[in-house]
Amino acid sequence: MKKLIREMDDEKVIRQPWWKRVGWLAIIWLGSVLTLFAVASVFRLLMTAAGMKSH
Repeated sequence: MKKLIREMDDEKVIRQPWWKRVGWLAIIWLGSVLTLFAVASVFRLLMTAAGMKSH
C-alpha cells in the first residue's frame, strides 16, 4: 500500500484547464436539477391521480 502511495506521489498531477473543470461542474449540476425536476413531476402526477390538488 505504501508503495502505491509513493508511486502516486512521484507522478506529476496534470490539471485540466479551468473551462473543462467548470464545464463538468455545470453538466453535473444540470443533470441533478433535471433529475430532481423529473422526480418532483412524478410525485405531483401520483398525488394528482390520488385526488390531491394544490388549490
